[in-house]
Amino acid sequence: MEPFRIWACGDAHVGTDLKRGRESLAEAIRDAESAFDWDLALNAGDYSGGQGVPDDAEGAEVVRQFGALRRHRREAIYDVCGNHDRSGLDEPPAWWFRKWIDPLGENTACSGVDGARRPYPVEGTWERYKFRAGNLVFLLMSDINEPSQTIGRGPLGGNPGGVVSGETFRWWREQVEAHRDDIVITMHHYVLKNTTVASGEWEGFVRGADGAWISHYHGYKAQGSPQGASYLYWTDSVPDAQRFEAYLEAHPGAVDLWLGGHTHTHPDDRAGGKSHLEKRWGGTTFLNVAALTRHHVKLSVPMSRLLTFTPGSDELRVQCFLHTDHYAPKGWYAPAERVVKLSRAFAPG
Repeated sequence: MEPFRIWACGDAHVGTDLKRGRESLAEAIRDAESAFDWDLALNAGDYSGGQGVPDDAEGAEVVRQFGALRRHRREAIYDVCGNHDRSGLDEPPAWWFRKWIDPLGENTACSGVDGARRPYPVEGTWERYKFRAGNLVFLLMSDINEPSQTIGRGPLGGNPGGVVSGETFRWWREQVEAHRDDIVITMHHYVLKNTTVASGEWEGFVRGADGAWISHYHGYKAQGSPQGASYLYWTDSVPDAQRFEAYLEAHPGAVDLWLGGHTHTHPDDRAGGKSHLEKRWGGTTFLNVAALTRHHVKLSVPMSRLLTFTPGSDELRVQCFLHTDHYAPKGWYAPAERVVKLSRAFAPG
């Protein structure tokens, strides 16, 4: 039996790179289709590069760049909403993400996504949905606006802290408990607190000469919960809730893999004493797959990951692909390759 391969990526920030003459999403797609085989892709969000609310022009550009696909259907790429993909507080929730990225195929005329053509059918809503491939169960959760805040995307330029509703957390918990005999993979735009590089409190920023916080990995927004800018900070309108962390601590190994993005940097960064891939709470591996953008943040090194599951094996191979040559030669970056132990062997079904 053939291995099952997942291309994991995120944070294309299409509009930002396009201003510099670079097609961040299309270039990555061309690389991924020519350099390696993959069965499906997981994208951790932040297709938009705007600091305000995303607009139709950038949405149409994202869809145009998806047109670079030649060997795969658009439906082979599964997505979640990132903080830059959120709409304004006074707009219909996630209208831009639902119209142009469209995980359920609700707006096929705009997005080009036909839900019936998904290689692995999805079940749920745009905010939270699941699908299965063999004994791999995928739980995908989108980032949303924080309801308790009065200033959102637009005037604020984006609350950088991650947000999910209590309903989404309860859905996730129920799904994890319903799939105890499977390999559970979660994806959200953010990782959890103190898991991967620079995901601790206040680790999105550095101190200036005057001692004040200034932008570094993330844009400093004094009114946007900056202390939690690097991780999933809000759940059910509770700041620094750590609901997911508490559950995983109480249920070691309940989730095999958590994929996120949001923090853009080079593959060898260990800010806060954490790398891009870390194992926490007795068995959950956290992997930051960001970013495809070159220009959205000065630290960005365009890269993505290839996850290879081998039938009958409980080992997952994680490889890093560099999409430019400004950090190291373009292609596979061997120092970042890892082997992850899973809770059970992969069974294709």
